[in-house]
Order: sequence, then C-alpha cells, then structure tokens
Amino acid sequence: MSEDNTQTEHAKLLIIGSGPAGYTAAIYAARANLSPLMYQGLQPGGQLTITNDVENFPGYPDGVMGPQMMEDLKKQAERFGTDIRYGIATAVDFSGHPHRVTIDEKHTITADAVIIATGASAKWLGLESEARLNGSGVSACAVCDGFFYRGKDVAIVGAGDTAAEEATYLANLCNKVYMLVRKGEMRASKIMQKRVLDNPKIEVLFNTATDEILGQHAVEAVRVKNVLTHETRELPIEGFFVAIGHEPNSSIFREYLHHDEQGYLKTIPGTSKTNVDGVFACGDVQDFVYRQAVTAAGTGCMAALDAERYLAALGVH
Repeated sequence: MSEDNTQTEHAKLLIIGSGPAGYTAAIYAARANLSPLMYQGLQPGGQLTITNDVENFPGYPDGVMGPQMMEDLKKQAERFGTDIRYGIATAVDFSGHPHRVTIDEKHTITADAVIIATGASAKWLGLESEARLNGSGVSACAVCDGFFYRGKDVAIVGAGDTAAEEATYLANLCNKVYMLVRKGEMRASKIMQKRVLDNPKIEVLFNTATDEILGQHAVEAVRVKNVLTHETRELPIEGFFVAIGHEPNSSIFREYLHHDEQGYLKTIPGTSKTNVDGVFACGDVQDFVYRQAVTAAGTGCMAALDAERYLAALGVH
C-alpha cells in the first residue's frame, strides 16, 4: 500500500506507534499476510531510541545500542511487508466499523482492526542539563540502566512506590543512593518507605529539589537545594535517575476505550483486547507495572495474534 493523494484509504490492520510492541506486532501480522500499515508516531522507535546500551534484551549477548535495536526491528517488520510510514494519529472514531483514524489531522485511515502501541513517556524535571545528559548518566529506568553504575554513587528523584522500589533496586548494585524527596514525607506505601529508610546504602534527603545536574559530557554531580532554607550543596554522583512517573500516550483514545485513573488503557486480562471489538492495545500504553522492552514485545505478539483471530472470524483475508 503506497501513499497517494487521496485523503482516505483502507487497511486490514492499522498499527499506531512503533517501539518493541508495535514492531513485534507488525512482524507477526505481516507474516500472517495481514498487510499491516504502521504509523510510527511522534518518536519512531519509542523510548529506546534515547537509550544507549541495552544489555537485558534476549539475543544480544554483547548488548546493543537502543537506536540500532529499533532499526533492526523495523527492518525485520519491513522484510515481511509492513508498510511503515511517518505520521501521528491525531484523532480516532471507534464508534462503528470499520474504525477510523486520522493521521496528521488530514489523512483518514479506515481499518478492520487497530493495534495501539503508542507507549508511555517518562515525566522529566524539565532541566536543560537533564535533557543534555540523557543517556550519559541520566535515566528514567533504574532496572534498565542501574547495572552500569555498579559500585558507584547515584541519585534518584521521586517519592512514590516506583521511586522507592527503584532506589532499593539501585542499592543492591550501587555504593550509595541519594533519594531526593521534594516534600517532608514520601508518598510511597508504608512498607516501601520502611525498606528505603532501613537500607544503609540509601540516604533520603527530604525537602530537597534538584537545582542542576552537573557534568559536561557525563554526570559528575547534582546540585540540590533545600526548599525550606534555600541552601544548596553538590552531591558527587555518576548516575541520576528520574522516577516521578510516566504519562501513557493515550489521550486520543480515552473517549472510546476504558482506562485507569492515570490514563493507561485497560485490556482484558490475558489478552490485548480492549472494550471495543477489533481494537487491541500493547506495550507501555497499557502496562504500568513492568515497562520493559521484552514485555512490550511480548504483548505486541499477543496483539497481532488476537487481531489475526479477530479478522479471521470476520472473514477478512
């Protein structure tokens, strides 16, 4: 299926978003002769395109750069016939069949089945140094990148269960973990707070905000500020982890699809099926627990198989 001058076209299967979930769904769907059409979204390849070394994805014994891994998955999907395009889904209409999706506010795709793989975006502090050193000591995933800081001093910012869990995880690897909590108390559950406060490797700094991450080419320290006294000090560290939450990229679907309070799309347990027939969700847009490349790929496989069975039942070939 090639791009033309018409404003509407039809696809048996439309995949919205890329990354491990979307590309895996495309690979399975293309091999099942579903002729999938994929629009890659705002960040083609997803969050892994801003990740340097990926060492925990099976099949790469020496590790792989995140962008290279996504390029490998893209080529594999294209090899089997996936039509991969640049473009962003800007509106949907799941009220009838076929489903209607607007791309870049002008091009309409009608589809017998839709797979949503739009992922989630990490929330950041908004510092210039944070963006500049992202991938060079700054990370939003302790489970992904903590291994690189074995025996080193690191800091993590956040106050909820995820931050507490990741601080505890880092303490198993690192020499010291500074946990930066902006308020005078943590939001984490009591049991998670106890694990953090009882861990001798974790030093919790309450009423503490991140003023600046220091380092030219890699993280060397973080300057923090006491929000009560406004005093600043520098903590020598080599890794800075942000754990203030993720935002699922699901806003355009929420009128039609069930979602939780945070906006993560709900799927029927054990499947990728949403509450709308023929619409499936996979990857981080529906996973607020694991958020790993390998689990995203697994749910992408599920979505393609669910879509294949759905289309077969409809008699779409």
